[in-house]
Amino acid sequence: MDYQIAQQLILRWRAGDEQALKDLMPLIYEELRLAARGHLRREHAGHTLQTTALIHEAYLRLAGGAAKAVQDRSHFVALASRMMRQVLVDHARGRLTAKRAGGLRVSLTEASDVPDQTDVDVLGVDEALSRLAALDEQQAQIVELRYFGGLSIPETAEALQVSAATVKRDWITARAWLRREMRPAEPR
Repeated sequence: MDYQIAQQLILRWRAGDEQALKDLMPLIYEELRLAARGHLRREHAGHTLQTTALIHEAYLRLAGGAAKAVQDRSHFVALASRMMRQVLVDHARGRLTAKRAGGLRVSLTEASDVPDQTDVDVLGVDEALSRLAALDEQQAQIVELRYFGGLSIPETAEALQVSAATVKRDWITARAWLRREMRPAEPR
């Protein structure tokens, strides 16, 4: 992908050119598809959203007014990933409302990064991330980008404009905090 063309399209979109977003999508579609697959890989087996539908839902949300926040290609992919996460959270809420049952399950780990597998519900992860954001916004953003967006440490560092060492440190701390927050209550 030509990063210069993508950057020009992002700048045009930020300036209010709706066509620029439409022109940008084919250039970064593969990255968005990988992010969507990463999100859906963590969903339960019977999940009804498909990769394409998740990308399209995120696109609609992006087209709805996120242009001013986007700085560059990495930031665009990170924001799209955040939108995908929100789509999945909204989908989980809808299913819970319809079924009046327990939460949908998602894995909080990455196979190569986390030694133990912990299953948590999508809504629980969303609520925990909101609490983490209240304590440390950057750590919450790192979790979103790494876990939900599937970005590497260098890509996350680029998107947040911090060092890779900062991302590594905050990633470790945030995962530990989330594990503690997501752990089932001890019986008394």
